[in-house]
Amino acid sequence: MLRGAIFDMDGTLLDSMPSWEHVADRYLAQKGIGPVPGIREQVRFLSMEQTAHFVRERFPISDPPGQIMDEINRLVENAYLYEIPAKPGTKDFLARLQSMGVRMCVATATDRYMAEPALRRNGLLPYFDFVLTCTETGTGKDTPEIFRQALGRLGTTRQDTLVFEDAIHAIRTAAGDGFRVVAVRDESMREYETEIRAIAEQYLDIITDCEVNI
Repeated sequence: MLRGAIFDMDGTLLDSMPSWEHVADRYLAQKGIGPVPGIREQVRFLSMEQTAHFVRERFPISDPPGQIMDEINRLVENAYLYEIPAKPGTKDFLARLQSMGVRMCVATATDRYMAEPALRRNGLLPYFDFVLTCTETGTGKDTPEIFRQALGRLGTTRQDTLVFEDAIHAIRTAAGDGFRVVAVRDESMREYETEIRAIAEQYLDIITDCEVNI
């Protein structure tokens, strides 16, 4: 019986992953570093704060983590504020859950000042009780803290709550902590599709295909 839903944003609600594809290369280039082979894969599953610390440790960059995060965000913020669209069927699916009385929130690695405007511009923000970010929890999705905090604020249980995710590391984390996970297909995770299908309760080509019981 579904009472709550925790949604990832990038790659799940929004078609935003292409905006991040080369952002690490672009950031390092503006610092006079690179090209760095494999850098995209090295930061692919890191939160913004984790990325900032990685950059400081790996490269001759001594800027404070907050400054690094700000500079990386500036490379993609226009896309969030003005361009990135919702994935097909997203608004209809959220409206469906809302009509069923399901409490919903967003748990995202993207900082709030970009996440909320992007959700609002696409007409999605009003469906959610709250937005929670990895920066605010101080952890990435390699640990379950953001999912646990989201669940606590929703006031639901693991058994009556679904976590909607696209990224393999977040799916592993949520499922490993006892959450029920619904995977939403994103092109950026194509190489992990077999594992994602094995872990997730449902695997969706489009979010409106989700089967829910109230």
